[in-house]
Amino acid sequence: MKLPGPDHPITITPNAKRVRVTADGVVIAETTHALTLKEASYPAVQYVPRQDANMELLTRTERTTHCPYKGDASYFSIKANGKTLDNAIWTYEEPFPAMTEIAGRLAFYPDKVKIEEVA
Repeated sequence: MKLPGPDHPITITPNAKRVRVTADGVVIAETTHALTLKEASYPAVQYVPRQDANMELLTRTERTTHCPYKGDASYFSIKANGKTLDNAIWTYEEPFPAMTEIAGRLAFYPDKVKIEEVA
């Protein structure tokens, strides 16, 4: 386990805007409670509460990955309009102590879904 610091900063802040996630025109999630995680030089990621996602469209997969700063991630695929987007979502169900704010929230791959901030 590594801790965020000056050499690898990670910040988590509430997003004041409404975040909408769609796949092939189908709304997968919409929330005013997203958290924006900024990690080092990577693009910012929106972490959405599960209660603001249509979990009926999601299927847990066997995929797991490990981040030395956040912990072990699990994945979901999205089924929308007869299409399946494999492993399009990741989540840290039990993240390391420094990242507890993102526990159970969903993050989406921007190359698989449309993530937008709306008024």
